[in-house]
Amino acid sequence: MARPKRPVTVKLPSAAEAAARIEAMRRQTEDTTNYRTKSLKIHGPICAKCGREFDQANLQHLTVHHKDGNHNNNPADGSNWENLCSHCHDDEHSRDLLGDYLSK
Repeated sequence: MARPKRPVTVKLPSAAEAAARIEAMRRQTEDTTNYRTKSLKIHGPICAKCGREFDQANLQHLTVHHKDGNHNNNPADGSNWENLCSHCHDDEHSRDLLGDYLSK
């Protein structure tokens, strides 16, 4: 028969430490993963390939494409991003696959 586990004592951070951790996480999120919002501000809610314009009702269909394919390359000036609608984004990523298939 297994012995019951003893309770583990966990030291909680102070309010100041917790606030500092939360602020650091917010900054990190804004710096790296919030590139979609930044790209929309820089390039506008328009597909760079087909020219379709988006509004709040359908903005979820507009995606950010990384031109060099590196999702970690997010320069502040947006030079590695282009806003593409979901159809154009799928087309962009399938071009290499189709070319490889047709060249065989």
